[in-house]
Formats: sequence, structure tokens, C-alpha cells
Amino acid sequence: MDGIIVINKEKEYTSHDVVAKLKKKLNISKVGHTGTLDPNATGVLPILIGKGTKFSKYLINHDKIYEVELELGKKTDTADIEGKVIEEKNVDEKYIKENLLQVLESFVGKQEQIPPMYSAIKKNGKKLYEYARAGEKVEIEPRKIEIYKIDLNKYDKNIISFVVSCSKGTYIRSLCEDIAGKLNTVGYMKNLKRLQVGKFNIKDAVYIDDIDLKNVNEHLITLEEILRETPCINLSEKKLKLFINGVQLTANNIDGLYKIYVANKFIGTGTIKKGLLKRDIIL
Repeated sequence: MDGIIVINKEKEYTSHDVVAKLKKKLNISKVGHTGTLDPNATGVLPILIGKGTKFSKYLINHDKIYEVELELGKKTDTADIEGKVIEEKNVDEKYIKENLLQVLESFVGKQEQIPPMYSAIKKNGKKLYEYARAGEKVEIEPRKIEIYKIDLNKYDKNIISFVVSCSKGTYIRSLCEDIAGKLNTVGYMKNLKRLQVGKFNIKDAVYIDDIDLKNVNEHLITLEEILRETPCINLSEKKLKLFINGVQLTANNIDGLYKIYVANKFIGTGTIKKGLLKRDIIL
């Protein structure tokens, strides 16, 4: 059993919980995920099964789409609904209604974002949330991200609902605080739902409780499908042995990642650089 299952994660489950539950349900040991979703977040969580775990590096850099609820007027220590309220500030309804669309649009583009203190990013070998829990203040380096698009769903009673398309590494909690700041108030992320990771959409996702050994193949995306848009190269049996043993083969194709086939069978991936094909993943 090898491939990917796109899970629609429910609240209260950690990403680790989903992995552990699938291991037990499907009676397999090799299971992993491609990007953590916080326990209070829901939505798309691609789960790698069997040899699919080898493909995680191809998926972690995917862009993402989220549906977000931002509550204005309150700031929490974790920047989400799980935290303790540490500040309250007036919300100017008139100002927000007049400027909300312009403020949201101002976040579209490449930028540097400061991650929240309650995050798993490491500084000096220690996770930021460990400093936060210990009450220690440290300088957080900004990270380069890109917001591709922000669409407002609605604004009602201090709650802004919007959909954001963004690059990997974007912290939606930080985005919520920054949006609130530009609206002359404070805010926190009230709800987060991940709608898409790369090409994996929530429409194709399944709840973990709906998966069992009888129907798992209906939801399993093959390894080839993971790299559907990646070009392919066919090798002879002779060249395959050299390829597997790490010999770089001459290739006329352009530089980049390729699916490798032998006699129409998918056997792994390779990369071409300066006319040389080098093995990457062998199944």
C-alpha cells in the first residue's frame, strides 16, 4: 500500500493523532504527513503511506489556500483562539468598513513576516514556543513569504472572514495580527480551515473515521499521480542498473525533476543538471 490519502482533519486531532490512527486502522508502519495542522485547525492534511513517505520533500514546498476567521478587538498570547487574552482594544467599525478591502489587498505580494512566538521554529536549538512558555523573550528573524491572493468573504460583528492563497512558511496567525494592526486594533485567528495543499483540494479529502481496510484503495492516490505534471524518462534495463548504482547518465533533456520508467513501470525519480541524470528516489 503506497501513495497519499488526503485527510479532512477535524478539530481536536493533532497531525500526529491522524498518523497514529491511520497506522492502526490500516495496520501499516510507514505513515507520515507533509505539514502540521494545529489541533484547532481543520481541513486538508495529505498523509503519505508506505513508499509514499519517500516523496515528502516534493510536497512540503507546496502553496496553500486557507479559509480564515479573524476576530478583532482582542489579542491572545498564542495569536489564536486557544490562547489567553492579553490585550483588548477598541474596534472602529466605520474605519474598518471603509478601509478593509484596501488593507487586505496591501498584504498581497512578496514580503517578510515575523512568525508567532508560539511556533515550532527553532532558535539556538530550542523551539520558539519553549521560550514563550518559559517567559523568555528572544528576537525572531523574519521569513520571506508570498501572499498570492486574499478574498474577503464577509465582515460582521468584529469577525473578518477571508480566503488566502499563500506560499509555504506563511503563518496565518501572524497575518491575522498584522491585518488587525493595519486596522488600528488588535486581533487573533479565531478559525482556520485549510482548503488546499498544492493540487490536493478539500473536495477530494476524506474524514479519517470514514477510512478502513475495505475502502482505502478508493481514497489512495498513487505515487505517479503525486507527480502527475512531472515529465518522464524511459530507461533501458542496462541503464537502470547503472542509474540505481548511482552512476550519472548522459541526458539531452532540460534541467529539472523527472519520473523514471523502465518497460512502462514507474521506478522512481531522478534529476537532470547540466546534461547529467542523477537518481533521486528509488522505489
